[in-house]
Amino acid sequence: MELGHLQEVIERTYGTRDRARGVPSTVAWLAEEVGELAQAVRKGTQAEREHEFGDVVAWVASLANQVGVDLDLAVARYADGCPRCGFSPCSCP
Repeated sequence: MELGHLQEVIERTYGTRDRARGVPSTVAWLAEEVGELAQAVRKGTQAEREHEFGDVVAWVASLANQVGVDLDLAVARYADGCPRCGFSPCSCP
């Protein structure tokens, strides 16, 4: 699934509820999910890691929707490699 499509799905599915919750609460939920992802990476199974990565990406999409950020545009700067040096692999010091 492409990020733009994910944003549309998250908006249709959770948009009204997420906006009612507000940006500060969404950031808190995202932070909690990042903590769960960290735990899964350290001690979890592959299935648990995949689940937590999905949750983190979904909360990022929700937050992006609330603050008006198009994730496809946001990550476009990485399309050709390192946005700083322009190489892939990165050759930054």
